[in-house]
Amino acid sequence: MHVLTRALLVASAFAAASPAAAQDIAAGERSWNKCRACHQVGETAKNGVGPQLNGMFGRTAGTVEGYSYSAANKNSGITWDEAVFADYIKDPRAKIPGTKMVFAGIKNEKEIADLTAFLKQFGKDGKKL
Repeated sequence: MHVLTRALLVASAFAAASPAAAQDIAAGERSWNKCRACHQVGETAKNGVGPQLNGMFGRTAGTVEGYSYSAANKNSGITWDEAVFADYIKDPRAKIPGTKMVFAGIKNEKEIADLTAFLKQFGKDGKKL
């Protein structure tokens, strides 16, 4: 194999594995602007129109203290992880029929991954992990 070809293959492999190809927290924070009208994250987060989302991943749906969930959400049996959230955020009412959440959804896979990365950085106490 030609030296230049080999060098290009190695460079391509490094580019594919670089953080630029990974989730983008800054882009996720921009996407979060679609959520912040109803939800909060961070150390001062409170429930609003929707529940605060600190420490969401690993939590059972419908269990944030002090928030009045729909029966559909409380009885969904969902435990939030990346795959469930990705499916849910595309079309919340399809994933949990009867949910109170009125949101058209996010369809773009990269945007969902970036939003997930943004949300995952907040622990249950709202501090960044």
